[in-house]
Amino acid sequence: MASYLGLEKNISYYTIPGALVLALLPRVYSGIAGPGKKFFDPNNPRLFTQSLERADIDKKLKGRLQRAESAGANAFETLGLYAAAVTAGNAAGLSAGTLNALTLGYLASRVFYTWVYIWGQENRKLLPLRTGVWGVGMSICMALFVLAGRGRN
Repeated sequence: MASYLGLEKNISYYTIPGALVLALLPRVYSGIAGPGKKFFDPNNPRLFTQSLERADIDKKLKGRLQRAESAGANAFETLGLYAAAVTAGNAAGLSAGTLNALTLGYLASRVFYTWVYIWGQENRKLLPLRTGVWGVGMSICMALFVLAGRGRN
């Protein structure tokens, strides 16, 4: 199946722009094209969360939009670490299979994290899941660094 998907070749560097796109998607949902569009000022995007505070919208929607902003911020906060981990793994000559599995796993963790952060937190039972999913993504980054430090696998 890996050969069918083309995963015998190293695609890990391509996942860095993919992670950037995933970091941008919460903003697209919350302010650029989504339900918070009328509260988003492209001339001053950092004031978006403040304008949401004053917005007269449904409390549930307001919470989702605010959490989308936080999910996007978190994605940008982890992006540098992820890019460095991918670079370290490549520089150490880790196998394409290892790099692909870990980097695609990271992207999957970010997709799930974003979903849990924006929509899943409406169910109080899912609150601990957000931290767990974040931990998975960070563990993948640390695994890349550790494996790079150990050398080729």
